[in-house]
Amino acid sequence: MESAEEQSIISGLPDDLSLRCIAKLSHGYHGALECVSRGWRDLLRSPDYSRYKAKNGWSGSWLFVLTERSNNQWVAYDPEANRWHPLPRARAFQDGWHHSGFACVCVSSCFLVIGGCYAPSVSSFPHQKPVVTRDVMRFDPFKKEWRLVAGMLTPRTHFACTAVSGKVYVAGGRNLTQSGGITSAEVYDPVADRWQELPAMTRPQMDCSGLSYRGSFHVLSDQVGFAEQNSSEVFNPSEMSWSTLEDIWPFSRAMQFAVQVMKNDRLYTIVDWGESLIKTRDTDEGEWYNVGSVPSVVLPDHPRELEAFGYGFAALRDELYVIGGKVLKWEESGVGRFDIVRLPVVRVCNPLDRPLNWRETKPMCFPAGGSITGCVSLEEHSPP
Repeated sequence: MESAEEQSIISGLPDDLSLRCIAKLSHGYHGALECVSRGWRDLLRSPDYSRYKAKNGWSGSWLFVLTERSNNQWVAYDPEANRWHPLPRARAFQDGWHHSGFACVCVSSCFLVIGGCYAPSVSSFPHQKPVVTRDVMRFDPFKKEWRLVAGMLTPRTHFACTAVSGKVYVAGGRNLTQSGGITSAEVYDPVADRWQELPAMTRPQMDCSGLSYRGSFHVLSDQVGFAEQNSSEVFNPSEMSWSTLEDIWPFSRAMQFAVQVMKNDRLYTIVDWGESLIKTRDTDEGEWYNVGSVPSVVLPDHPRELEAFGYGFAALRDELYVIGGKVLKWEESGVGRFDIVRLPVVRVCNPLDRPLNWRETKPMCFPAGGSITGCVSLEEHSPP
């Protein structure tokens, strides 16, 4: 490959050897590398560079996270470098508007942020109403840039979404005209950049979540985890049809990012009802059992251990991540007085190691911290 500039990539080294050296560095180092020269920046964002990395098996891993009060600023974690770095800021509906109820998913080596609701600040826009969008923003980890791609057929917020076999499926949710729930569903082909309508669900679902399990799209209602509501809608892409599955899920939709699917369709969930328990499922019997708990938070200037809430839960490589969240720091003097502490801390464990052995990675970088509003992981492959 030729250098992006007339001079060599690295002075004194052949360009092919220079490329090999740079390509072995994961994306956590790219911010520093791009500051070296414009030629290095262009090289790191070129298709040839990403294909070269993938060909040699040097593709990396990403964990994308959005937190409260971050003004729509996503950050990314590189486990190989143990570094966090901010992403370029995505186009927002309007500066100062809060984005919520969206879905985030990774497919075809790209990261998508789909739909949701933009709510204005009452102080800044007292007469403006919330806007439910059908927009889809796509982040290319190789080019390090966002772009607007084809939007959903139906605007929706708080809906189910997941990737199955290289396509993105969405269903349910609500919008300003269908506040009682939506029955419609659709699928996105990232290669063709096109949405297609699917058969509707049998009943409307709102405030629901999506799960890809054994090649099907599971829509979990906000009542999952309660005895009176253990059914979920399941879409089979090969048969293009919905069915209802009676199942037992040990959590409520109130716990975001509740289920992670790892190798061999192994399910892990985090149950946050009084204590944070990690559970897994017996794939044959369908029963859930505890594998351990998330350790309490210890603040350096506080004598008691504290239970976090509002954290994210994600799977990356062969490990589980518990990300951010908040704790209530009670004052020793004065009844009922406390401070809310927003955490940048990230804790990781391998769920196959028993008892669970938790460690802390590098904390999230500014402006991240506190409650997690979006998180998803990506394993790089050569771009299409």
